[in-house]
Amino acid sequence: MSTTEPKKVLIINAHQYYPFSEGKLNAALVDKAVTMLEGKGYHTRVVTMSDEYDVEEQLAHHQWADVVLLQSPSNWMGGPWSFKKYMDEVYTAGMGGALCVGDGRSEDAPKKNYGMGGTLTNTQYMMSLTFNAPEEAFNDKDEFFDGKSIDDLMFPMHMNFKFFGMKAMESFACFDVMKNADVENDFKRFENHINKHF
Repeated sequence: MSTTEPKKVLIINAHQYYPFSEGKLNAALVDKAVTMLEGKGYHTRVVTMSDEYDVEEQLAHHQWADVVLLQSPSNWMGGPWSFKKYMDEVYTAGMGGALCVGDGRSEDAPKKNYGMGGTLTNTQYMMSLTFNAPEEAFNDKDEFFDGKSIDDLMFPMHMNFKFFGMKAMESFACFDVMKNADVENDFKRFENHINKHF
Protein backbone atom coordinates (compact mmCIF):
# COMPACT_ATOMS: atom_id res chain seq x y z
CA MET A 1 0.00 0.00 0.00
CA SER A 2 2.99 2.32 -0.16
CA THR A 3 2.57 5.45 -2.26
CA THR A 4 4.14 8.89 -2.14
CA GLU A 5 1.14 10.32 -0.29
CA PRO A 6 0.59 8.99 3.26
CA LYS A 7 -2.38 6.68 3.59
CA LYS A 8 -5.20 7.60 5.93
CA VAL A 9 -6.73 5.10 8.36
CA LEU A 10 -9.96 5.54 10.28
CA ILE A 11 -9.98 3.29 13.36
CA ILE A 12 -13.34 2.55 14.94
CA ASN A 13 -13.30 1.23 18.50
CA ALA A 14 -16.72 -0.42 18.62
CA HIS A 15 -16.41 -1.78 22.16
CA GLN A 16 -19.39 -1.38 24.46
CA TYR A 17 -18.58 -1.29 28.17
CA TYR A 18 -19.94 -4.08 30.34
CA PRO A 19 -18.95 -4.73 33.98
CA PHE A 20 -17.55 -8.12 32.94
CA SER A 21 -15.85 -6.71 29.84
CA GLU A 22 -14.33 -3.27 30.23
CA GLY A 23 -12.78 -3.08 26.79
CA LYS A 24 -9.14 -2.92 27.80
CA LEU A 25 -7.98 -5.35 25.12
CA ASN A 26 -9.84 -3.56 22.32
CA ALA A 27 -8.50 -0.21 23.54
CA ALA A 28 -4.96 -1.61 23.69
CA LEU A 29 -5.25 -2.96 20.14
CA VAL A 30 -6.46 0.44 18.94
CA ASP A 31 -3.51 2.14 20.65
CA LYS A 32 -1.11 -0.39 19.15
CA ALA A 33 -2.59 0.15 15.68
CA VAL A 34 -2.24 3.93 16.00
CA THR A 35 1.38 3.66 17.17
CA MET A 36 2.36 1.21 14.45
CA LEU A 37 0.55 2.94 11.60
CA GLU A 38 1.76 6.42 12.51
CA GLY A 39 5.26 4.97 12.85
CA LYS A 40 4.93 3.86 9.22
CA GLY A 41 3.87 7.36 8.17
CA TYR A 42 0.11 6.82 8.04
CA HIS A 43 -2.39 9.40 9.25
CA THR A 44 -4.94 8.03 11.71
CA ARG A 45 -8.22 9.12 13.24
CA VAL A 46 -9.93 7.19 16.05
CA VAL A 47 -13.65 7.05 16.78
CA THR A 48 -14.82 5.43 20.01
CA MET A 49 -18.41 4.39 20.58
CA SER A 50 -18.32 5.59 24.20
CA ASP A 51 -17.73 9.16 22.97
CA GLU A 52 -20.33 11.49 21.50
CA TYR A 53 -20.10 11.90 17.74
CA ASP A 54 -21.45 14.11 15.00
CA VAL A 55 -23.01 12.24 12.07
CA GLU A 56 -21.70 14.58 9.37
CA GLU A 57 -18.22 14.46 10.85
CA GLN A 58 -18.32 10.66 10.84
CA LEU A 59 -19.35 10.63 7.19
CA ALA A 60 -16.42 12.93 6.45
CA HIS A 61 -14.08 10.55 8.32
CA HIS A 62 -15.21 7.66 6.11
CA GLN A 63 -14.74 9.73 2.96
CA TRP A 64 -11.26 10.80 4.17
CA ALA A 65 -10.05 7.28 4.92
CA ASP A 66 -8.17 4.95 2.60
CA VAL A 67 -8.73 2.16 5.13
CA VAL A 68 -11.35 1.70 7.85
CA LEU A 69 -10.12 -0.55 10.66
CA LEU A 70 -12.99 -1.84 12.79
CA GLN A 71 -11.80 -2.98 16.22
CA SER A 72 -14.71 -4.79 17.84
CA PRO A 73 -15.72 -7.53 20.22
CA SER A 74 -18.25 -10.07 19.05
CA ASN A 75 -21.37 -9.59 21.15
CA TRP A 76 -24.17 -12.09 20.61
CA MET A 77 -22.74 -13.10 17.24
CA GLY A 78 -22.38 -9.53 15.97
CA GLY A 79 -21.20 -6.08 16.90
CA PRO A 80 -22.12 -4.29 20.15
CA TRP A 81 -25.39 -2.37 20.29
CA SER A 82 -23.60 0.99 20.45
CA PHE A 83 -21.96 0.28 17.10
CA LYS A 84 -25.29 -0.86 15.68
CA LYS A 85 -26.69 2.52 16.76
CA TYR A 86 -23.73 4.22 15.09
CA MET A 87 -24.42 2.32 11.87
CA ASP A 88 -28.12 3.13 12.03
CA GLU A 89 -27.37 6.83 12.41
CA VAL A 90 -24.19 7.38 10.39
CA TYR A 91 -24.53 4.78 7.67
CA THR A 92 -28.19 5.53 7.03
CA ALA A 93 -27.32 9.22 6.66
CA GLY A 94 -24.63 8.20 4.18
CA MET A 95 -27.12 6.68 1.76
CA GLY A 96 -27.67 10.08 0.15
CA GLY A 97 -24.31 9.89 -1.61
CA ALA A 98 -21.67 10.29 1.10
CA LEU A 99 -21.24 6.50 1.38
CA CYS A 100 -23.59 5.19 -1.30
CA VAL A 101 -26.28 6.32 -3.72
CA GLY A 102 -29.34 4.62 -2.30
CA ASP A 103 -29.17 0.85 -2.69
CA GLY A 104 -27.67 0.96 -6.19
CA ARG A 105 -30.83 0.15 -8.14
CA SER A 106 -32.54 2.41 -10.65
CA GLU A 107 -36.16 2.83 -11.66
CA ASP A 108 -35.22 1.51 -15.10
CA ALA A 109 -33.86 -1.75 -13.65
CA PRO A 110 -35.36 -2.23 -10.18
CA LYS A 111 -34.35 -5.89 -9.99
CA LYS A 112 -30.65 -5.39 -10.72
CA ASN A 113 -27.58 -4.02 -8.96
CA TYR A 114 -28.89 -4.12 -5.40
CA GLY A 115 -26.06 -3.13 -3.06
CA MET A 116 -23.94 -1.77 -5.91
CA GLY A 117 -24.35 1.96 -5.23
CA GLY A 118 -21.32 2.39 -3.00
CA THR A 119 -19.21 5.52 -3.39
CA LEU A 120 -16.20 4.33 -1.32
CA THR A 121 -14.82 2.08 -4.06
CA ASN A 122 -11.23 3.17 -3.36
CA THR A 123 -11.51 2.36 0.35
CA GLN A 124 -10.50 -0.86 2.07
CA TYR A 125 -11.62 -2.17 5.44
CA MET A 126 -10.20 -4.54 8.00
CA MET A 127 -11.99 -6.17 10.91
CA SER A 128 -10.02 -6.89 14.09
CA LEU A 129 -12.24 -8.89 16.42
CA THR A 130 -12.14 -10.21 19.97
CA PHE A 131 -14.03 -13.36 20.95
CA ASN A 132 -14.85 -15.12 24.18
CA ALA A 133 -15.05 -18.27 22.04
CA PRO A 134 -11.86 -20.30 21.60
CA GLU A 135 -10.35 -20.53 18.14
CA GLU A 136 -11.21 -24.22 18.10
CA ALA A 137 -14.95 -23.38 18.08
CA PHE A 138 -14.54 -22.18 14.47
CA ASN A 139 -13.78 -24.07 11.26
CA ASP A 140 -14.76 -27.43 12.78
CA LYS A 141 -18.11 -28.95 11.78
CA ASP A 142 -18.31 -30.76 15.13
CA GLU A 143 -18.01 -27.58 17.18
CA PHE A 144 -20.52 -24.82 18.00
CA PHE A 145 -20.19 -22.80 14.79
CA ASP A 146 -20.81 -25.86 12.56
CA GLY A 147 -17.59 -25.43 10.64
CA LYS A 148 -18.08 -21.74 9.97
CA SER A 149 -15.23 -19.22 10.12
CA ILE A 150 -15.11 -15.85 11.84
CA ASP A 151 -15.81 -14.22 8.49
CA ASP A 152 -18.88 -16.41 8.07
CA LEU A 153 -20.09 -15.25 11.48
CA MET A 154 -19.43 -11.62 10.59
CA PHE A 155 -20.93 -11.91 7.11
CA PRO A 156 -23.54 -9.15 7.75
CA MET A 157 -20.74 -6.74 8.70
CA HIS A 158 -18.84 -7.62 5.53
CA MET A 159 -22.00 -6.90 3.54
CA ASN A 160 -22.44 -3.53 5.28
CA PHE A 161 -18.99 -2.44 4.10
CA LYS A 162 -19.50 -3.96 0.65
CA PHE A 163 -22.72 -1.91 0.39
CA PHE A 164 -20.48 1.18 0.35
CA GLY A 165 -18.17 -0.30 -2.28
CA MET A 166 -15.36 -1.03 0.18
CA LYS A 167 -12.92 -3.91 -0.32
CA ALA A 168 -12.06 -6.40 2.42
CA MET A 169 -8.62 -6.94 3.86
CA GLU A 170 -7.83 -10.10 5.82
CA SER A 171 -9.62 -10.19 9.19
CA PHE A 172 -7.78 -10.58 12.50
CA ALA A 173 -9.09 -12.16 15.69
CA CYS A 174 -8.17 -12.72 19.34
CA PHE A 175 -9.86 -15.78 20.84
CA ASP A 176 -10.84 -16.99 24.32
CA VAL A 177 -10.13 -13.53 25.71
CA MET A 178 -12.23 -13.87 28.87
CA LYS A 179 -11.34 -17.33 30.20
CA ASN A 180 -7.98 -18.21 28.68
CA ALA A 181 -6.42 -15.02 27.32
CA ASP A 182 -2.95 -14.97 25.79
CA VAL A 183 -2.59 -11.23 25.37
CA GLU A 184 1.16 -11.22 24.77
CA ASN A 185 0.79 -13.63 21.86
CA ASP A 186 -2.29 -11.75 20.61
CA PHE A 187 -0.25 -8.54 20.50
CA LYS A 188 2.53 -10.27 18.54
CA ARG A 189 0.06 -11.72 16.06
CA PHE A 190 -1.64 -8.33 15.70
CA GLU A 191 1.69 -6.63 15.03
CA ASN A 192 2.48 -9.21 12.38
CA HIS A 193 -0.95 -8.75 10.83
CA ILE A 194 -0.58 -4.98 10.64
CA ASN A 195 2.94 -5.27 9.23
CA LYS A 196 1.70 -7.74 6.60
CA HIS A 197 -1.15 -5.57 5.34
CA PHE A 198 0.16 -2.01 5.73
